[in-house]
Amino acid sequence: MSAADCAPASIRIVGGRTHLMARHWYPLAEIEDSFLASAPFRYERSVETAAPAERIWEILTGEQLVDWVWAFTDLNWSSSRPFGIGTVRDVTLLKFFTARERFFRWDEGRRYTFSVYEASRPGLRHAAEDWTVEPTPSGSRLTWTMAIQPTSLVTPLLWVSSPVIRLVQRHALRAVRTHVRD
Repeated sequence: MSAADCAPASIRIVGGRTHLMARHWYPLAEIEDSFLASAPFRYERSVETAAPAERIWEILTGEQLVDWVWAFTDLNWSSSRPFGIGTVRDVTLLKFFTARERFFRWDEGRRYTFSVYEASRPGLRHAAEDWTVEPTPSGSRLTWTMAIQPTSLVTPLLWVSSPVIRLVQRHALRAVRTHVRD
């Protein structure tokens, strides 16, 4: 174990927000598109909104999700605009778990897909998400797909946690729908 592994996590302040930085990162194998359909744990949910697709895309590519969705406690885009394939960001959930994500699909205004390549906690082999925004006659539809393959030790925990993951996903999409009306 190196001295860096024993060091406490560092704190960084950006834009008035306090960011807790992990002292150690656990690598995940990056995946391809097929994993989204074949993952052992897959969660997909859609929500219809009255907001135009452009407004939903603006939310997905900004930092507003942190303000609206309680489970997302930090979001930091490491790449500068314009975003696209290869863009990197860190997302923290419940101030406990941070995922470093690299985008391998970026269809501006419509869809993005990323693979988690590092995590602040062990337990994942692969993780990816796909976010799709489609125009509808009355606004737009937002679809969020999560795909996860945990390590064998974490698999039972994910089975037990699946209802909570579905609840967080449902709440997040409802929050987006609610806040685009404001």
